[in-house]
Amino acid sequence: MINTLQNGFKKLNLNYDETTDVKFEKYKELLKEWNNKINITSIEDDEEIYIKHFLDSILLLSNDNSNETKSIIDVGTGGGFPGLPLKIVNDNFSVTLLDSLRKRIDFLQEVVNELNLKEVNLIHGRAEDFGKDEKYREKFDICVSRAVAPLNILSEYCVPFVKVGGYFAAYKSENISEEIDTCRNAVEKLGGIIKEVKEISLPNTDIIRKIIIIEKVKETSEIYPRKAGKPSKDPLI
Repeated sequence: MINTLQNGFKKLNLNYDETTDVKFEKYKELLKEWNNKINITSIEDDEEIYIKHFLDSILLLSNDNSNETKSIIDVGTGGGFPGLPLKIVNDNFSVTLLDSLRKRIDFLQEVVNELNLKEVNLIHGRAEDFGKDEKYREKFDICVSRAVAPLNILSEYCVPFVKVGGYFAAYKSENISEEIDTCRNAVEKLGGIIKEVKEISLPNTDIIRKIIIIEKVKETSEIYPRKAGKPSKDPLI
C-alpha cells in the first residue's frame, strides 16, 4: 500500500518522505476506525483510500505551489478531503475545515491531534452562515471543495470566502462541460470568473479529475451567500 502512495507522488512530481508516510498511514487507520461509528466514507479498501481520497486530494499541488504559504478553507470537508491531505503535504498551508456535521468535526479534531498538525482550524456549521461572518468572509487565498453539488450552487457556498486575487478550486469528475457553460453568469454575480479547467490523471487509475479554477476578481455582493438552504433550493443562473 505504501508503494501506491510513493508511486502516486512520483507521478505527480511531488516529494514523498517518511514523515508524510507516517501521517497518511495514521490518517487512514483513524478514518477506518471512525467509519465504523459514523458515516464518513463508502471507501473502505486501503488502496482505494490512498488513491481516491489522499492522492485525489493533492492533485491541486505541483512543484510550483507545494511549499507556498497560503490560507485555505475546505468547504463541506467531510472526512477532511481535500484540505487535510493538502496540509500534510505542505505544512506551510494554514487550513480551515468546514463541515455541517458535528461528529465529522470531532473525527477531524482527533486526526489533527494525532498527526500533530498546526494551523488547522475546525468549524462546525453551514457555509451560508460562515460566508457572511466577517471573520471568514473574503479572508482566504484559496477555497477548495469536493462536495457533491452543481457548480453554481457550490460557487455560492465557496466564492464569498475567497479574497480578491485568490481562487476557488472545485474538484469535479469528467463530464462537466455543460455544467461549466451554464454557471458562468452565476460565477460572475459572485465576483468570479472561470479562469481554467485543469485535467489531471489520477495516478494508478484511468480516472481524469477536472479541477475548475474560479478566480476572484471583485468583492462578492453583500447579498451572497443567501440564507441557509436558499442556494440549493433556488440556484443562481
